[in-house]
Amino acid sequence: MPVLHNRISNKILKENMLAIIQKRTTISFYKYINIQHPNILRNEWYLKFKALNIFGRIYIAKEGINAQISVPNSNVEVLRQVIYNTRPELNHLRLNIAIDDNGQSFWVLRIKVRESLVSDGIIDKTFNASNIGKYLQAHEVNKMIHNPNTLLIDMRNHYEYEVGHFENALEIPSDTFREQLPMVVNMLQTQKNKTIIMYCTGGIRCEKASAYMLHNGFKNVYHVEGGVIEYVRQAKKQGLPIYFKGKNFVFDNRMGERITDDILAQCHQCGEACDAHTNCKNNDCHLLFIQCLSCAKKYKNCCSVTCTKEIQLSEKEKHIRRSGLKIHNTRFNKSRRHLSTLFKLEINNKMN
Repeated sequence: MPVLHNRISNKILKENMLAIIQKRTTISFYKYINIQHPNILRNEWYLKFKALNIFGRIYIAKEGINAQISVPNSNVEVLRQVIYNTRPELNHLRLNIAIDDNGQSFWVLRIKVRESLVSDGIIDKTFNASNIGKYLQAHEVNKMIHNPNTLLIDMRNHYEYEVGHFENALEIPSDTFREQLPMVVNMLQTQKNKTIIMYCTGGIRCEKASAYMLHNGFKNVYHVEGGVIEYVRQAKKQGLPIYFKGKNFVFDNRMGERITDDILAQCHQCGEACDAHTNCKNNDCHLLFIQCLSCAKKYKNCCSVTCTKEIQLSEKEKHIRRSGLKIHNTRFNKSRRHLSTLFKLEINNKMN
């Protein structure tokens, strides 16, 4: 029986990936389709993708597939055929090619079966995820977004919007997609006669969001096909103006694709113009935040003085502290509220 999961440590896998000379391409794709036996597809793809030396993260659910992967350039066309031949609905599936790619986005292959592709929190059994809004290509987006009767809605999280977004796009002030869906419906209740354009990173969230808006009585609902990634690719290919400014956050080791030179965000520690996301070097915290080079040096790549001190302790001292101390209450917390509270506390600690 072949091994259908990874058995090598992440540290070694990352070192192996960084040592690879072969050029790689970062690709994302998704499709809402009915999959009766996701585990069977999961095992089939794991064996085939492993043989092609593919790294990345793939989710498979009964409602479809969602993937972000890194592929050796020499295997991209083989990958296409594997996907296209899996089942008829995937024939000629659009593959989103990364815009700003260093070939180091992933270092291990993980394929997981999940209840849903995105955590949407929808419990209404009458909701039809396949009844989606109309797709928009880049030239159509550029034509429509300056119409005063059009609302451009960003369906990404606050830390994504913070570093880059379309001009005049409306941010939905929530920390998760499941919070955003009811919130955007409530926020736009008085705007049902307007044209709604929704967008996200690669298309999967805004596609489901468009269906949810239609389900809740909105009529003129559109979404950007392929999200920001495909919009920028088309705009560059066709020589169109690009109305997305800044950096497009991506969920891999790169943490962002540079779209324009605009810096829209600030360092969370000193306030300098900066849009470089990082994770706190203290593994007991690992907070995602924005940090400039100066603060990275000052805080040793940590989010706070507390964590800077923590990483200098011995493993024995860390173990003792862990038993009676929670660094930031919640690990991996990317929420707007948590970040705001954290850095306010840090400023107060400096003043006292």
